[in-house]
Amino acid sequence: MTQKLHLVMGGRVKDPTGLEFVDLNDMDIVGVFPDMATAKNAWKSAAQRTVDDAEMKYVIVHLHRLLDPETAEA
Repeated sequence: MTQKLHLVMGGRVKDPTGLEFVDLNDMDIVGVFPDMATAKNAWKSAAQRTVDDAEMKYVIVHLHRLLDPETAEA
């Protein structure tokens, strides 16, 4: 199986419908994970801690697509 790295991060956003973070210095970097399933579990855990704060958003970044865009899956 090929390793497909994923980054989970979050922070306060200017608009809950967008992805513009208020303070990049205050980002919560949850970690880098070897596959989507592990990243999704970490994302879910982090997002659930801040479920009552609409301005906090956590995302999964597909690092494998950025590192090797020619072989990245859609």
